Amino acid sequence: MAKRVSKKAKDNAPLPFEEQIWAAACVLWGHIPAADYRKVIIGLIFLRYVSSRFEARYQQLVDEGYGFEDDRDFYSEENIFWVPQEARWDTIAAAAHTPEIGMTIDNAMRAIERENDTLKDVLPKDYAKPELDKRVLGDVVDIFTNLDMSTAQESTDLLGRTYEYCIEKFAAYEGVKGGEFYTPASVVKTLVAILRPYENCRVYDPCCGSGGMFVQSAHFIEEHSGRRDAISVYGQESNSDTWKMAKINMAIRGISADFGKHHADTFHNDLHKNIKADFILANPPFNLSGWGQEKLQDDVRWKFGTPPASNANFAWIQHMIHHLAPNGKIGLVLANGAVSSQQSGEGDIRRKIIEADLVEGIVALPTQLFYSVTIPVTLWFISKNKKQKGKTLFIDARKMGTMIDRKHRDFSDEDIARLADTFTAFQNGTLEDVKGFCAVATIDDIAKQDYILTPGRYVGIEEQEVDSEPFEEKMKRLTTELSALFSRSHELEEQIKNNLKELGYEI
Repeated sequence: MAKRVSKKAKDNAPLPFEEQIWAAACVLWGHIPAADYRKVIIGLIFLRYVSSRFEARYQQLVDEGYGFEDDRDFYSEENIFWVPQEARWDTIAAAAHTPEIGMTIDNAMRAIERENDTLKDVLPKDYAKPELDKRVLGDVVDIFTNLDMSTAQESTDLLGRTYEYCIEKFAAYEGVKGGEFYTPASVVKTLVAILRPYENCRVYDPCCGSGGMFVQSAHFIEEHSGRRDAISVYGQESNSDTWKMAKINMAIRGISADFGKHHADTFHNDLHKNIKADFILANPPFNLSGWGQEKLQDDVRWKFGTPPASNANFAWIQHMIHHLAPNGKIGLVLANGAVSSQQSGEGDIRRKIIEADLVEGIVALPTQLFYSVTIPVTLWFISKNKKQKGKTLFIDARKMGTMIDRKHRDFSDEDIARLADTFTAFQNGTLEDVKGFCAVATIDDIAKQDYILTPGRYVGIEEQEVDSEPFEEKMKRLTTELSALFSRSHELEEQIKNNLKELGYEI
């Protein structure tokens, strides 16, 4: 019987549309410097998207017959960028197989930036570079031209998903470097499913990468009878190219976001000093050293102690706690060392955070979830106003997930639901400990473990299935089976000898 595929599984499967776009990206292999590869494809996705959205709205206004098709207000009210004629896709498509295609695309990007202040200095403009084969670029433009972009809403959803799909592919291709801008979707979905952001909340990520945390938060709200744009988004990113990726990602998704006017280091140039967020979701760089601690000795954010210069893990945690609203929640990813390290004062900082009753839950993740690292990582959940005072939930999820290829593991929707449901039961006070999987511990329990937060210390070892077969009976059965196997082995040995003898070889 064929395995039944759930509707949800189908919805999450790569669309042919996405695969076509990635196929377009692959056309460029060997024809463009690796450093520019990602930017070229992402820029084209964006250009095709804004043009499609604009053209659909333009035609709608023409059909209404009131003459508003050239009034920019009727585009901005729908969160649609104004696209001048030289940036519309029909202009790009017409130039696809001319020597000027690169310049045409660069000019289109400049025109969109001129007309839309939020995109100033964000879009890639490297298409005219001599290193980029214009014949191949024209072929890629053709692929984009022939895609079905029939309706505005479908365009938004398809290109949004395509953007995310391609970013994931680029992250896998770029390995460690890819981890700088991409957190695997299943990890982000897990954070969001547990935190459950709601309409009209403030969501913040101080190291936002390409903005995946915001995308999944918006998805969650939309799926729970809310609006995609019903959150206030605040982010910061230190890498210039990644900051631009995030800006483009939000634009494609129709999410209004404040990422500051430029990229900046969160520790040394906090662009959102006054934000108090309802939800903070983050995947900061693991075990970051040389983060400039010496210049931030007396910083107001170090309420629980000055983080060591050798590792920024507790700098990130304290920065986020500082920016948390009175009822706010944090979900973040950290390397495992943060749950147990006693070096350089980290143990004292962790103890103070625990004693302040801020740690709501700790989840140990399996290996191979991330493209960038193979080291074990942990999810931290921190809350300013815990439902279960003085208690912390520990989950050992190291056996969860499924290998989707030789190197990479993913959580299924069922895995994510199990983790989220476990948190809900804990918060409701109905959770029962499950040996080897989950346990609830008090602050006193944690103190007895020297304030170490490794889930394995609390959940214990999964109970093994009891073997009810008496020892004597088992040994008799096993020796009988082994004797039969030996007899069969001897028969096969004699058969092989006879076959060899017939061929003139005797053993």
